[in-house]
Amino acid sequence: MKTQNAQTPRLIVLLALGCLAFSPMAEAVSPPPDGGYPGGNTAAGYSALLSLTTGAYDTAVGWFSLGSNNEGNFNTAIGAGALFANITADENTATGSGALFSNIIGTANTANGAFAIFNNGGG
Repeated sequence: MKTQNAQTPRLIVLLALGCLAFSPMAEAVSPPPDGGYPGGNTAAGYSALLSLTTGAYDTAVGWFSLGSNNEGNFNTAIGAGALFANITADENTATGSGALFSNIIGTANTANGAFAIFNNGGG
């Protein structure tokens, strides 16, 4: 009967991990999918935070959410097109597709539901 060396399983695991490290799937994506953006920003979804320049601590989840935001800070947009037109306004929260869609400069607004406060241009 042949005995197996105790080092063999460890060697196999190390070789498998080494192969995975160099696989194409192990490469980092740019931009990072779940945060890691400058200024403490988080974006997930096609063109979320698309126009961001200096805004900080914004969260955008959904297709074009916070899409026009340049300098706004502490905004949260969850839903397709939520807070889309927001450019410089701060501290807004929009949950639902199109919520606060037209808000440009209004600060400290909260809208919940699809198209809630859709046409808030500056308030």
